[in-house]
Amino acid sequence: MKFDPPLQEAVLVRRYKRFLADVEMPGGAVTTIHCPNTGAMTHCAEPGSQVWYSTSDNPKRKYAHTWELVRDEHANLVCINSARANSLVKEALEQGQVRGLSHFESLQTEVRYGESSRVDIKLTLTGGGAIYVEVKSATLLDDPVSGRGSFPDAVSKRAARHLAELVQVVRSGSAAALIYCAQHTGIKSVQAARHIDPAYADALHEAQCAGVKLLALGVAISPTGMEVTGELPVLD
Repeated sequence: MKFDPPLQEAVLVRRYKRFLADVEMPGGAVTTIHCPNTGAMTHCAEPGSQVWYSTSDNPKRKYAHTWELVRDEHANLVCINSARANSLVKEALEQGQVRGLSHFESLQTEVRYGESSRVDIKLTLTGGGAIYVEVKSATLLDDPVSGRGSFPDAVSKRAARHLAELVQVVRSGSAAALIYCAQHTGIKSVQAARHIDPAYADALHEAQCAGVKLLALGVAISPTGMEVTGELPVLD
């Protein structure tokens, strides 16, 4: 995935109202940009951090710029745009980089399933059948030494509901997978953030016991682009 047009650099002043951030441009002007992340963004929104943003040429947008990357206190690069995770995983699947999810004949995104959700990716398998794939962006680094990352970084009833619906998919006879896309160069493994959302951790355990496949993917990140580098361990 290449950033086109190229990202521009700034310094974070503050993130506020969940979807907004003020950044200081190289010339000293302070500009408000869109923050495409609903989570707590722990360790990823410290004032004074080096950030990069993209620019849209859509004249109807209220804020032309979108916050994309940040450098954390340990010099790791983090993509805080959670929507990028879906594109990265889709690209990796199409290139056959995800073990066990490479034999499919078609790929669809944002397909309705369950009671009220849309699955991120539906793979129609060669010879029949389907795999329903949910993608989650993991950006919380719990332990910089070991590289242990966690999801979610805030209580998420929505994420727990998605797990319950994946369980129903498996019980109805189809296959389901959850992929954590670690959009953080310091993350080397992923686990449920029981210390933040114990209900989600319980739901993840239930999903795994029911047969939902759990995967995590590492990502190389730079201001010019991002790409999946391979699989990471999913810890209990």
